[in-house]
Amino acid sequence: MESKRDYYEVLGVSRDADQRTIKRAFLKLARTLHPDVNKEPDAEARFKEVNEAYSVLSDERKRANYDQYGNPDGPGGFGSDFVDMSDIFGGGFGMSDIFDSFFGGGGSRGARATRTRGRDMGITLRITLAEAATGVTKTVAYDRLAPCDDCNGTGVAEGGHETTCEHCHGTGRVVEVQRTIFGQMQSQSTCPVCHGSGRVVDNPCETCQGEGRTPSHETVKVDIPAGIHSGQSIRVSGRGEAGVRGDVAGDLVVTIQVLEDERFERQGDDLVYVLEIDAIDAMLGCETEFDGIVPDERVSVSIPKGCQYGQQVILENLGMPRLSTSTRGRMVVVARVTVPTELDGEDILLLEKVRSRRPQTAEATTRNQQTDESKKKARPTKGKQRKRPFRGGKR
Repeated sequence: MESKRDYYEVLGVSRDADQRTIKRAFLKLARTLHPDVNKEPDAEARFKEVNEAYSVLSDERKRANYDQYGNPDGPGGFGSDFVDMSDIFGGGFGMSDIFDSFFGGGGSRGARATRTRGRDMGITLRITLAEAATGVTKTVAYDRLAPCDDCNGTGVAEGGHETTCEHCHGTGRVVEVQRTIFGQMQSQSTCPVCHGSGRVVDNPCETCQGEGRTPSHETVKVDIPAGIHSGQSIRVSGRGEAGVRGDVAGDLVVTIQVLEDERFERQGDDLVYVLEIDAIDAMLGCETEFDGIVPDERVSVSIPKGCQYGQQVILENLGMPRLSTSTRGRMVVVARVTVPTELDGEDILLLEKVRSRRPQTAEATTRNQQTDESKKKARPTKGKQRKRPFRGGKR
């Protein structure tokens, strides 16, 4: 198995390079190796290698692991509240796709219309039921088009200016008139000079090529409130795709998925807990307790005498917190009565004594005994033959 090249060597940077140097090196290499412009047989493989190197070195946690262990997935990092979404972002939306989107923007990359406003971006964030009960802050790492560091998102290099496109007069569209046998026909198309933006830069930033944004691996903290349900979303303003040359950025939409819990079943804001109870305790009633969904919470429950299998005990205000309120749902305790199997002789004698004292049991025993006696009387006696009656004639 061929070993991978050193990531620092792939990007051509030193091991103490800062994030801006790493980002510049990645953008420079990615532009020359992108399959849209480089038709060499190994261009795609080299582009993927550069993308992989940047995805590791641009992430503080992965880079620290790589420097120490030679593996970006080694120990260390942000801890349990850190979630790296670079591999599952938008259903597999990673740095390569971010760069494809960046590469397909304005500049000299064809007559495609430029979308100047940033798009919303979405992820699905999985949390446990316990985290949903208390609320939690997650640090999410993801890839996006972010404002360019070198031009502060303007797309204009030092000494340059942004002006209205003279070709389309700032409309981003041009009208063409063609003569046909039916007369003059008009058609609109994207302006080939500004590519639909309506603005041109005489001296564009070399890093972002005048777009004002570049692919970036970033982190953002997401505050998840207590009581949130699966399918509900949290919108982080301005942390989606950055707009072209300082236009409005999109939002990051975080959709929450609450994982199933081993102990509790969530039904709205109520929690269902199955409690195993010994049959003796179910008959006599008992007091017991168990850990609740909130840390350090003990739930006490009184099992009534004669508790049946599946019987419910409702405990108010011990379920899930209700979103944006100080109240909680119910705790629904469902009894699962279990029959003891390890009884010694003395226990069995005591139970038999209890059974014999129960009226319905005594009546059933008497009926069984009477039935047995009737069967014995109706059964013919062995060894004796019945005499046939004399019907006359000779014996």
